[in-house]
Amino acid sequence: MTTLLVIAKEPRPGRVKTRLTPPFTPEEAAALAEASLADTLDVVARTPARRRVLVLEGAPGPWLPPGFEVVRQCAGGLDERLAAAFAGCDGPALLIGMDTPQVTPELLTVDFADCDAYFGPAEDGGFWALGLAAPDPSRLRGVPMSTPHTGAAQRARLTGLRVRELPPLRDVDTASDAELVARAAPDGRFAARLARLAGVVR
Repeated sequence: MTTLLVIAKEPRPGRVKTRLTPPFTPEEAAALAEASLADTLDVVARTPARRRVLVLEGAPGPWLPPGFEVVRQCAGGLDERLAAAFAGCDGPALLIGMDTPQVTPELLTVDFADCDAYFGPAEDGGFWALGLAAPDPSRLRGVPMSTPHTGAAQRARLTGLRVRELPPLRDVDTASDAELVARAAPDGRFAARLARLAGVVR
């Protein structure tokens, strides 16, 4: 079975979702990040997996469900931290972030029987998921992160592999992203928290 990796930051004000400020305060942005992370971890907990690993910058909190190993992120750029997350796996692994609370167990239930990699592009030009049947950190090191071309650069690193494409998803970066993602997953913690912050009675 597959190892599921979630790379995340502890949802602390001023450290996460800074592009949501304004219109939200740093505390509100952190509350939205916590809800997004909690939704994501809940989905991973409900997805069949060999291991579930949270690769965390910071300390775990009450939002962490049982059944997860917690591994501290290494130092360095995001490409190095992603590479290190895969380096800790000894079999097929699928990695996602904390910014797509609309993800589902169906999307994360992958089968490497006849492919070498999975790639999930993000609508902002990045990627929301990367799976490798044989984790190879060199396929991530040196990829420029947080640019409009990150997804294309990472996808190019998979050249020569049999790749299955996952559907594109939207990351929560801006307030407009948050509204669209909440509509895509209206029953989650993220949508409920956004509604409360916006003063909407559900």
